[in-house]
Amino acid sequence: MQDQFIQRLQQGDAGVVAALYDAYGAALYGVILRIVQNQELAQQALQDTFLKAWRNAAAYDGQKGRLFTWLLNIARNTAIDATRTAHFRNSQRTESPDSLVQQAGGHSINPDHIGVRDAVEQLDDKYRTLIDLVYFKGYTQEEAAEETGIPLGTIKTRLRTAIGALRQVLQ
Repeated sequence: MQDQFIQRLQQGDAGVVAALYDAYGAALYGVILRIVQNQELAQQALQDTFLKAWRNAAAYDGQKGRLFTWLLNIARNTAIDATRTAHFRNSQRTESPDSLVQQAGGHSINPDHIGVRDAVEQLDDKYRTLIDLVYFKGYTQEEAAEETGIPLGTIKTRLRTAIGALRQVLQ
C-alpha cells in the first residue's frame, strides 16, 4: 500500500492526498497538536503538511526512510513553523510568564508560588539567562543562540546542565 501511495504521489495524483489523510491524518494531527497546542492551528498545519507532501513528492527518497517518517518530519516542521508565525507569537505574548497556570481540578497557581522563579534565580547567570530566554520567553534554542551569540551546541549543553541544577534545587 505504501508503494502505491508513493507512486501516485510522485505521479502528481491529487486524489492520493485524501488516501494519505485517511491513512496517516490522525497520527500526524496528534503530533502537530502536541507542538502547537491549539486545535485550529493544528488543523491548518495538518492541511499544510499534506499540501507540502503533494508538492514535494519528488523529494521523497525511500532509501532514507519510510513514507510515514517523511510525512512525520514534514508535519513536525510545519507545526514548528506555525508556532513561529506572528499571529501565534502575538497570541502567546498576551499572557506573561507570571500569568496563572490552570491545574487539574480548576485550581490556579502562579509559577512564583511553586518556587520556579526562585530556583532559577539561584542558578549561575549563564544558565539563568538561557532558562529565561527559552522557557519563560519562548525562544527556540536556535533563536537563543542568535540572541546571545553563543554556539548552538553550547546552548544545548548549558540548558541540559541548568535543568539538572533546577531539579536539584527544587527537590
